[in-house]
Amino acid sequence: MATTLRSPCPELEGAFLRMAQEWREHGEDRYRPVLEDFEAYLAEVRRFEDAATVPPGWVRCTVLCLEVDGEIVGCARLRFELNASLEQEGGHIGYDVRPSARGRGFGDMILRLVLPEARRAGLERALITADADNYPSLRIIEKNGGVLSGEVVSVESGKLVRRYWVDLTACPSSP
Repeated sequence: MATTLRSPCPELEGAFLRMAQEWREHGEDRYRPVLEDFEAYLAEVRRFEDAATVPPGWVRCTVLCLEVDGEIVGCARLRFELNASLEQEGGHIGYDVRPSARGRGFGDMILRLVLPEARRAGLERALITADADNYPSLRIIEKNGGVLSGEVVSVESGKLVRRYWVDLTACPSSP
């Protein structure tokens, strides 16, 4: 199994479209921009990577995709700082695994690979949040060193959200 963590790029267009369509077929349109205009999606990703072009109120971040045998099985968003909203829900790292790839260890793999990226970016600790009823994500976060710091109610969904901090000082800061 060939696995790679990489940024979205033109070469991944087909794989991205397949993943986005799968999400849509499962009732979630989280990757709608990919389906509407992949080039515009890439431009938006690049816009958020550059501190000079991040819109006011937003934070600099990057998208990293877990590619397995030519297919994207999951994506992570690594945010380099937090605003008030992300302090409560969202955190430094958010990740998702496409529906057909769940339950096969890819959530753990993507988080395990993104944590050293966060350390290389200069973070000493990372906030990761998950819905309190999302037991697979809670286990993944805890397995990767997450220490529960509290719970909040999501302003967006009204659900209880658990907040975890991961100490990155033990993560490698160079490849």
